[in-house]
Amino acid sequence: MRILIVDDSKYMRFLIRSIVEEVGHEVVGEASNGEMAVEYYDTLLPDIVFMDITMPIMSGFEALKEIRSKHPKAVVIMCSAMGQQWLVMDSILAGAKDFITKPFKPQNLLYIIDKMSPERRRF
Repeated sequence: MRILIVDDSKYMRFLIRSIVEEVGHEVVGEASNGEMAVEYYDTLLPDIVFMDITMPIMSGFEALKEIRSKHPKAVVIMCSAMGQQWLVMDSILAGAKDFITKPFKPQNLLYIIDKMSPERRRF
């Protein structure tokens, strides 16, 4: 799977990259804010986006809405900190395919990738 990682935390981008590359997925790009995410999505057309909700310049929620308006089949997985459940629900309603709560276990991240693989997707 080709993955775009969007998080303002360099450490979180590194962590997600390490987990997904270890099992053979390709990280096609990294962005530190929602505005970059929209631009990178348009250029890279990844299979999956892992997107933090709270970021500077443009939030993950705003980027999600913009990406989905241009690319209705985009698979965006929202990443949220504990206590942001209301933002997660708004994101699901706006088109996010799933979410993961930070801190997360590597196997939870890999489970979501497996669940979103084209042969298993039902949307």
